[in-house]
Amino acid sequence: MTRYIRIPAAPESDLARPARIRMRDGVLLAADVYLPSDGGDRAGDTILIRLPYDKSGTYTYIPLIAEYLMARGYRVVAQDVRGKFRSEGEALLFVNEVRDGEDTLDWIVQQPWSNGRVAMWGDSYYGYTQWAAAASGHPALKAIAPRVTGTRLGEPVHRAPGERVSDVEWAITYLYPVSHFHGNDTYLWEPDWTRRDFAAQVEDFLAEAGERSISYDQWYPRPVHLPRFPLGSPFAGRSVPALHTIGWWDNCSPLSWADVDDIAKSPAWAAHHHLRIESIDHEGYELLSDPADRVAERTDDQVRALLPRTLDPALEFFEVYLRGHGAPSDIPAVRWNLAGTTEERTDAAWPPAGIRTVTLQATAEGGLRTDAAEQPTELTWTHDPDDLVPSSAEDAFSFLLEMPDDAPIGARGDVLVFTSSPVAADVDLAGPVSATATVRSDGPVLDLFVRLLDVSPDGTALRIARGQRQIAEATTPATIDIGLGQIGYRLQAGHCLRVHVSSSDYPEFIPQTGTGADPWAWGPTATNQQHLTVGGPDGLTIHLPVLDGELS
Repeated sequence: MTRYIRIPAAPESDLARPARIRMRDGVLLAADVYLPSDGGDRAGDTILIRLPYDKSGTYTYIPLIAEYLMARGYRVVAQDVRGKFRSEGEALLFVNEVRDGEDTLDWIVQQPWSNGRVAMWGDSYYGYTQWAAAASGHPALKAIAPRVTGTRLGEPVHRAPGERVSDVEWAITYLYPVSHFHGNDTYLWEPDWTRRDFAAQVEDFLAEAGERSISYDQWYPRPVHLPRFPLGSPFAGRSVPALHTIGWWDNCSPLSWADVDDIAKSPAWAAHHHLRIESIDHEGYELLSDPADRVAERTDDQVRALLPRTLDPALEFFEVYLRGHGAPSDIPAVRWNLAGTTEERTDAAWPPAGIRTVTLQATAEGGLRTDAAEQPTELTWTHDPDDLVPSSAEDAFSFLLEMPDDAPIGARGDVLVFTSSPVAADVDLAGPVSATATVRSDGPVLDLFVRLLDVSPDGTALRIARGQRQIAEATTPATIDIGLGQIGYRLQAGHCLRVHVSSSDYPEFIPQTGTGADPWAWGPTATNQQHLTVGGPDGLTIHLPVLDGELS
């Protein structure tokens, strides 16, 4: 018997007026309308939040957020997206959000309490719905404030024909549809991770739940890639001022940075794109937070205490772009936290001016040096599908809630470890981090995980950057570049940098069988010997953006 917890819609907030908003195909989407007690029936500015996690539920605290926004004079519309909780229609993730966002904006501007100006706010999927609504080109949408999200959110990995190198698939890609888009309710369920027959376990769950999931079925086992942006690139049409928040430890940050790159190619969007980078993970936990705030279940009072940090940057942004108070130049193009400190810096662009790239080369003895001059040699490690390298955090979305020590992972025999000398003085890193590696395997597919760690004098290690790539036809050596993401971090005096290299990160990423069999379905397995070159021109090299200080 498959065990799961089914969470239906919570009671609608007493602060809100329930509404049903008709879409162009006749489907009614449920919304809560929050109007300020002082003059709320008069026309004013509106903040729209479109989400799949229950507009009235406790997970996202929307009623408390609406209360905070109303106190600043905003009307708030919180809406269950199509097929979720009180909304009608099929729960088909991503593909209806452009049209449904446009139709919802049409409805808002026709209400007597609307002055025709709307902004949007929200995290993750309800950050994605902002990019989708903006892609509709609706003229009423004056500003958006997406956080920890991306336009490619949840998109499965696509390997083009003949392509050898691709991303490694997250396990959440196929699990999210059967948890959050299985139907109107949320289903808290996950596989038995001691088994590897993921597809079979999903089928068992669907049979137990009594219905299929159209969102899962569109992707596996015969994917149907429906366009999520029917008008093409979300950055090809009318631009919308955006306050774009990214977390240094957000597991979805690669998607955010991909959007930053795309926006830079669109002058209209880049002109009023404002980047905010915080030392947070996907769920908003902070690196330097008070330990009392690092709890899995927050009380309403704890949430209210956190709302200024979460909402005030967006409200400052909306004052300029929605209400017209001040000039766009009042909002920095880039505002970022130097992780490991309380410093908040501003810059005209990202990465900051003045960085220099420093390369650290791995040595056969396990070192990381700027002056290594060794002959090339191969180091070997084992990938055993029955004994996978564990993910450091139990929940990748709440990495900073757990604040895991990665050092013990390096003690495994199937992880290669390279460590630098301690730095004599603080070193500030800011910008893109990457690695170059030459690898091969005696198996058909090799997954390569590279982790960059900050090692304290007491031996504990904090992951500060990472990247992963999948290499097909892996028996032939491949030299590849691996993006390890962006960084803004102070490496303190006496600390070292360390690199972990492995072939799995489980269960955050779907592991390889070792035989080329479909990892999601599992099947026959084999142990593989993996090989990494160190030394010489093709040896493992880490490229670091140094803003201030010296690495050796």
